[in-house]
Amino acid sequence: MSPKNIFKILLVDDEEEILFSTKIMLQTEGFNEILEEKNSRNVVSILEKKEISLILLDLNMPFLSGFDLLKVITVSYPDVPVIIMTAANELELAVECMKSGAFDYFVKPAEKNRLTGSIRRALELHSLRREVSLLTNQLLFDNSENHTAFSPIITRSSKMKSIFNYLMAISGTNQPVLVTGETGVGKELIARSIHDASGRQGSFIAVNIAGLDDQMFSDALFGHCKGAFTGADTTREGLITKASGGTLFLDEIGDMSLLSQIKLLRLIQEQEYYPLGSDMPKKCVARIIVATNKDLSQMIKDYSFRKDLYYRLKSHHVTIPPLRERHEDVPLLLNYFLDEASETLNKVRPTYPVQLLDYLIGYDFPGNIRELKAMILNAVACHQKGILSLSSFRDITENERTSSATDPLVFVQDLKCGFSTAGQMPTLKEANETLITHAMILANNNQGIAAAYLGITRQALNKRLSRKGL
Repeated sequence: MSPKNIFKILLVDDEEEILFSTKIMLQTEGFNEILEEKNSRNVVSILEKKEISLILLDLNMPFLSGFDLLKVITVSYPDVPVIIMTAANELELAVECMKSGAFDYFVKPAEKNRLTGSIRRALELHSLRREVSLLTNQLLFDNSENHTAFSPIITRSSKMKSIFNYLMAISGTNQPVLVTGETGVGKELIARSIHDASGRQGSFIAVNIAGLDDQMFSDALFGHCKGAFTGADTTREGLITKASGGTLFLDEIGDMSLLSQIKLLRLIQEQEYYPLGSDMPKKCVARIIVATNKDLSQMIKDYSFRKDLYYRLKSHHVTIPPLRERHEDVPLLLNYFLDEASETLNKVRPTYPVQLLDYLIGYDFPGNIRELKAMILNAVACHQKGILSLSSFRDITENERTSSATDPLVFVQDLKCGFSTAGQMPTLKEANETLITHAMILANNNQGIAAAYLGITRQALNKRLSRKGL
């Protein structure tokens, strides 16, 4: 079942006036794909051919009554919620319909807000049921052929493949997605892949909201009317309008002001917003994806992020693992970025020494994939001829180690290699042996790289290892 971005609602009623007025009402509420059917005998055929998300069903119809049709639908298509709309104001009939599987029951003419609220709840239930079905299928059968939307993400990591399975299952829903992870892990690339997997026809609009105050945030997202504020000489549509039918990606969500958080919460809950200077709400028909490298749960404790917004955003949540937890991806990324850098700089692609892979795998990459990409671009830019030099990589990684480990004593004490003098300062011999062991672990037992970590020659390291019997 391919994910769709627009819910299909089927109206079943033998009165054309009811069909027309209900369709217009739903369209004004942002439901764009409405199907109409006057003959109840055709409904099963429609369900066989089309992916219907919800049925609004009249009871009193010729040929096949709505009550009989309800029984057929709930047995053959239990994932499709049915809302009854009838002129019959009978309590016993309403109870029988609910027992037979109806999601809700309304007497014509239905009050607009109550009806649309029920429709949204029914569609959310349908969406969740479909997610469970898709997720079960993805996890049980691992349909990797469905990962084409995620092909721009270079990986062979089993963790990432599991994430792709999950994101494929939830890509077609309208619920928000929260993407978390360290700086440089590729959160925007993940968001774009979710959009591509969803099949949405609208655009993918990305905006970094870091540094935006509330007015700038509101103006950027919701737009403004002419004369809304000084300098607003023309009407401007917001990014949420440009993302209509598609996806709006908000990066650095942890930097949003509390006032802006309230507006985003309303946008998600009510699916409507007000352009600056307007008292007429507009409907939001875009999927919201947000990302942050901050700990939102801690921000909630610090009263800098709203708990209610957090739980709305967390309808679907995925954390992208850092590169240091995906060592198997380093060779793929190294070759990919070497090709990309060579093409960008119009140079012949250089070969690299075998030791480079071990060296990179032993590095923590605080900047993750973005740092690796910049590192390789710099190395190719500096390269003249022959095999790619390790020196440019060493300069960057050593500078990072120096800046992140300003206190060597703390570094040694934090190695946790089992000092016999637990809780006390290690002896020089213990520290020396521990540093050598740690360097060899980081270098994957490559003596040349370990020696570079320690700032000694390979011969000197070999002698120390020999003395230790290694």
